[in-house]
Amino acid sequence: MWKLLLKITRYFVLTAFILLNSVSCDKEQNSLIPNIPFSFTINLNIINELTVPGNSYYFPNTGFGGVIVYCELPGSYYAFDAACTNEVSQNCKVKNDGVLGTCDCCGSKFILLGGGFPTEGPATAALRNYQVAVLDDYTLRVYN
Repeated sequence: MWKLLLKITRYFVLTAFILLNSVSCDKEQNSLIPNIPFSFTINLNIINELTVPGNSYYFPNTGFGGVIVYCELPGSYYAFDAACTNEVSQNCKVKNDGVLGTCDCCGSKFILLGGGFPTEGPATAALRNYQVAVLDDYTLRVYN
């Protein structure tokens, strides 16, 4: 009985390891938007719009087309390049309005909650996403 239980446990552990290994996050992202290295910090005492869930804020002159940071919940943030994935131009930017972003060139709409995926228009690829680290209660670091 113990041998059977030990054998089942081994198979379970091996299966769990393979499953977790196969679904782990890959840091590489295939994106149409060029990868331009950057890092900046945000002081939430100054940009206090980002302390309210559902708000977003645009930071120009960083990334490829600027960076949009979206506050999902206190302590939970998303960051995206503002360049539209349909136009792939620094001149065609996604304008943020809370949870939605709209390209001013092609009219594609993107939902900033959960991944920057297109919801309407000719764009089919999600916005390029970036990393957001919460350094303390009032400071965020956005980087790629």
